[in-house]
Amino acid sequence: MSEKGGLPSYNPAAGAPRWRRQRPRRSRALPLVALGCLCFIAFAQWMQLPRSAVSVLPPNPELTAYGLSVKRLQDDLATCAKLRKKPQDPIGAGRERNARYVDGHAPTLIKNASVWVGEPAAGTSPEAARRGVGYNWITADVYLEYGLIKKVQPSIALSAVASDTVVFDARGRPLTAGIIDMHSHAGVDSLPESLGNEDTNEMSSDIVPYVRSIDGIQPGDHQIQVIKSGGVTTSLILPGSASNMGGEAYVIKHAVGKADGRSETSAVDMLADPDRNWRFMKMACGENPKRVFGRPGQQGPTSRLGESWEFRHAFEQARKLVQEQDDWCDAASTTGVHHLKSYLPQELRWESLGALLRDQVRLNTHCYTIPDLEAFVDHTNEFKFKVQAFHHAHQTFLVPEAMLLTRIQILKRAYGQVPASALFADNMWYKTEANTASEYAGKILYDNGLTPIYVSDNPVLNAQHVVFEAAKAYRYGLPYHAALAAVTTAPAERLGFGNRLGKVKPGFDADVVVWDSDPLSVGATPVQVWIDGTAQFEDPVELKKPAVELSAPDQSLSKIPDGPVPMGEVVFTGVSRVLAGKDFTKLSSNNTVVLSEGKITCIGLCESELQAASESNIPIINLKNGYLTESFTAFGSKIGLNAIDAEDDTDNGPSGNAFTRAEDGLALGTQKTNVSYAYGVTKAISAPKLTSQDTHHGTSVGFITGAKTALDKDAIFAADAAVHYTLDLSVKNTNQPEYIGSISAAVGNLRRKLLTAASRRNETISDAYSEEAFLQRVVNGSLPLVITVHSADAIAAVLKVKTTVEEQIDAKLHLVIYGGAESHLLADELAAADVGVVLAPVFSYATSWDQRRALTGAPLTNGTGADKLLDAGVLTGIGLDEDWVVRDLGLLAGIVWKNGEGRVDERGALDMVGGNLYKMLGIKELGMEEGHFVVWEGSPLHIGGRVKAVGGGRGFVDVWIW
Repeated sequence: MSEKGGLPSYNPAAGAPRWRRQRPRRSRALPLVALGCLCFIAFAQWMQLPRSAVSVLPPNPELTAYGLSVKRLQDDLATCAKLRKKPQDPIGAGRERNARYVDGHAPTLIKNASVWVGEPAAGTSPEAARRGVGYNWITADVYLEYGLIKKVQPSIALSAVASDTVVFDARGRPLTAGIIDMHSHAGVDSLPESLGNEDTNEMSSDIVPYVRSIDGIQPGDHQIQVIKSGGVTTSLILPGSASNMGGEAYVIKHAVGKADGRSETSAVDMLADPDRNWRFMKMACGENPKRVFGRPGQQGPTSRLGESWEFRHAFEQARKLVQEQDDWCDAASTTGVHHLKSYLPQELRWESLGALLRDQVRLNTHCYTIPDLEAFVDHTNEFKFKVQAFHHAHQTFLVPEAMLLTRIQILKRAYGQVPASALFADNMWYKTEANTASEYAGKILYDNGLTPIYVSDNPVLNAQHVVFEAAKAYRYGLPYHAALAAVTTAPAERLGFGNRLGKVKPGFDADVVVWDSDPLSVGATPVQVWIDGTAQFEDPVELKKPAVELSAPDQSLSKIPDGPVPMGEVVFTGVSRVLAGKDFTKLSSNNTVVLSEGKITCIGLCESELQAASESNIPIINLKNGYLTESFTAFGSKIGLNAIDAEDDTDNGPSGNAFTRAEDGLALGTQKTNVSYAYGVTKAISAPKLTSQDTHHGTSVGFITGAKTALDKDAIFAADAAVHYTLDLSVKNTNQPEYIGSISAAVGNLRRKLLTAASRRNETISDAYSEEAFLQRVVNGSLPLVITVHSADAIAAVLKVKTTVEEQIDAKLHLVIYGGAESHLLADELAAADVGVVLAPVFSYATSWDQRRALTGAPLTNGTGADKLLDAGVLTGIGLDEDWVVRDLGLLAGIVWKNGEGRVDERGALDMVGGNLYKMLGIKELGMEEGHFVVWEGSPLHIGGRVKAVGGGRGFVDVWIW
């Protein structure tokens, strides 16, 4: 046995073969030579044969010489072609049918429509078109067949269309392409919110480009139907913004299941492009990722510096993968797959990011501030990828001017193309990076050659009303045609659907909306919505409204007002309506309003005063359709107690277990108070919060928004306006012993406190500022009790508590409901109990479980919560669930008026943000006599209404000039 496993040991002598040890005999030499020649010939022939032909083992055609699968290599080579394929926007014209069309759906002919095509008339130059030249409403019929718009022309005859065509008479009403929401979380952030349905963010890491929103889309999310009822037919469903790289996004249409004309109920069936020409992705910069992931010493990023590193590191991994794949594909194409020693490099973690670098993915990035924008633009150039839009992008309006000294504009140096800015119209102040926003951002961007787009970030805003964002953008100076484009053609183009969506022209998808009024007017509501040519509402509720008047673009809105300019004396002419405390119905349609030392001294003809002003060089300002109204009141907000919502240092803070007074935490002279005043909201009634922004605990304070400090003369008009408690879902999460984590405990605690106060109502309480003292005033009838609550069940419990306490005190308890999303279910009971309701928001969209039975209004429901309360005779007001809504108070009142079918007139609507609130609280309102009024150019209830002058009881008037 050898020492090496049985092999013979090596010994040159002993081990040599016999033929090498012996010299061959001559007689045997010739045969040996011949044999050698034969062997040589055989060897030469063997060298000419394929290896497999001489293999000792039977050949395996499925494997290469390196043992790799030939089929897999060939599949990899086919993958190379896919990797290098450049997507193209899906075609529109030339299709005979929409790939989403479901067989059996009859064609539709929409007659007598006023059509907004979405592009200028033929022959209009690009420069003229950008100014709005060539854009007009045209009178036309629209024919929908096979899921496509087939014809748009005047008077399409029935004989020219299919015999089974369904005819819809638009009666001259506006028809537009379906609204496109380019930033939504519908389906992944289903409503009402619950932990089980919350799939917006994958927060295992701040870099998760590999996750996909489609894997969490709930087709049964009712919000998808609510959104569609606002004319939104298409949405980009994005992952959230907790992660720097949030994952892949998907464009869906809001048609789900057989009820909406589809063949199945699935997320895949909702895809706007079944062929998936483009992929989509979401990333995020700034505060969100560092707030979510920033844990020093444990996990990053903790700063914008760290975020940029995370971005660059991830892009570098993807770039390496792309290069390795390209090298492999080049070798496979050159030498053939049989000579390769490995398969195509693939890494699922970086596949989608690699696709972005290959220009196969349309990227949308959440970025607010100049440093965020600049850093990300640098990433685009370093790694050579495009951004379709920066979302939220509140500081992009600063960028056009921010870099003028170096002749460089940040957005315009992004790689490949200039990103659009996907914005809110006026939602701001919720965190630091949103605090420098401007309502005029869209106009400024457009004026600088950039593209504004308006979005919902649903459920941050209710996407049902995303067209309202465009309407407000028009109010803030964006040209009419650009405002409509901002929710139709502009997002369509950025999504790669510029040939299919966003316009009403042959070859485009048959996604159209007929509106009951101009889509950029207050209260515009769809009459019917078609997706892929199929009507989406079988029996839609249609509001009774006057004949449609389409807007003639108001050029004056394009000017950003200068001011305010304080004036001791000023005269306004051209005031057509006075909507104030007294009866001014007998005034003419052209009145003069004279102001002196902040007070109104004359309303009417005022001939002598006008003459005197002219002679004394007092400013005389001529108005077009001027309005004079009482100033507005912000009720229930944190204005005066808070500057930036997410910054604790700028906030009064939660009361928690303490019962506090808002007056003691009042902080004035902030953006919130200044903007409130500038939009005609000269008064506010704010209460301390329990836990979050929309909760209350303590006593509210009534103050003047124009005051600089609480010591200003007449700054406080109600030191303790009301006593506030919260009974919404937040009371279960306060960790306070008195609530014991349940609604029932909170209700019981309130009952106990009120009954104790009732039993001591004749006692003298030593601490006049204690909770006991204020509750004593409640049961004695000198202070109202305001309960923040949404659920009809909790409201019912509160009404029972009211009855119990009233039986003990033998008097009425002065109760007000704040929030009230489900209050309409108890409208008659509230009216009978003489309980007022302040709706906040005025149009709830069931964001939480205790709001799930809120009414969304036409075309889905017959009326809103406000309508039902007004029908029952409940004194109703409009509150602020979020502080930024302060700019919109007049417009929200306008929606109640326009869509209320006569329930309130203009004056009644304005009372919902003024007089009604004071009636509920039993406080005298500061009105015109006290110098609180607003002069408007146009109606405050219309989109075109703008503040011209504000009197805030300060001895002078602030005037805005444009």
